[in-house]
Order: sequence, then C-alpha cells, then structure tokens
Amino acid sequence: MTSTASANARNIADEAASIAGRYIAAWDETDAVRRRALIAAAFTPEATYVDPMMSNAGHDGLDAMIGAVQQQFAGLRFKLHGNQDGHNNVVRFSWALAADGAEPVAIGTDIVVLAADGRISSVIGFLDAMNLPV
Repeated sequence: MTSTASANARNIADEAASIAGRYIAAWDETDAVRRRALIAAAFTPEATYVDPMMSNAGHDGLDAMIGAVQQQFAGLRFKLHGNQDGHNNVVRFSWALAADGAEPVAIGTDIVVLAADGRISSVIGFLDAMNLPV
C-alpha cells in the first residue's frame, strides 16, 4: 500500500463516525425543510440507496423514502450501534431503530461509498435483526 493510500484510509477511518452521524441525522430529521438540507449535505444529487425492502435514488427519492419510513415508524429514532469504520472511499456502520429506552425494532448495517467531495454516492443496507410488534 502506498503512503497516500494509507493516509486516505486513516482519514476515512477517522471520519467514519462523523459520516455515519450525518447519515443518521438525515434519517431522524422530521422537519421536511431541515431534512432536505441534511440530505443535500450528506448525499450527492444522484446518490443511490438499496436494502432488502426498498431502493431509491436522488435527493427527491431519498427524501420521499425517509419520510415514508418516518411515517411507518412514528416516534422511533435511528441511533448508531457499535463501531463505525472505513477505508479508501467506503464506510461501514450499524444502526438501531427504537423508541427512547426501548428495545430496537430493527438493527442494520449500512455500507456507504463516498464521492470525491466526501458526500455519500451510494448506500447498500443490510437488516441484521427485525423485532416488529405484532
């Protein structure tokens, strides 16, 4: 590995928590105007998202998808779960979706690819556990 690649890997690893935090903030913001600003700051205009249950692309698509998830899981919030790490232009982190103080209804792991400007260009999401109320 070259020293430049090594330095880049260290920088992304150091920034992984911040990148994951911006991502989670967009998912948790219920005010439509603020959420849209957070999406624009965290994601490239053509960013793609795919997980086992949904997929979308672009700021409009991401905003609509996040809004729909917020309606379906009203009152629940995303929180980072475990460690965040990264290398090169890829960051991996896990999250939990729960009401404050309650057991999570879902836990997942997302892998994001960063564009040259540091914003997310793609998300591949995995569901690690689901515990939906019946």
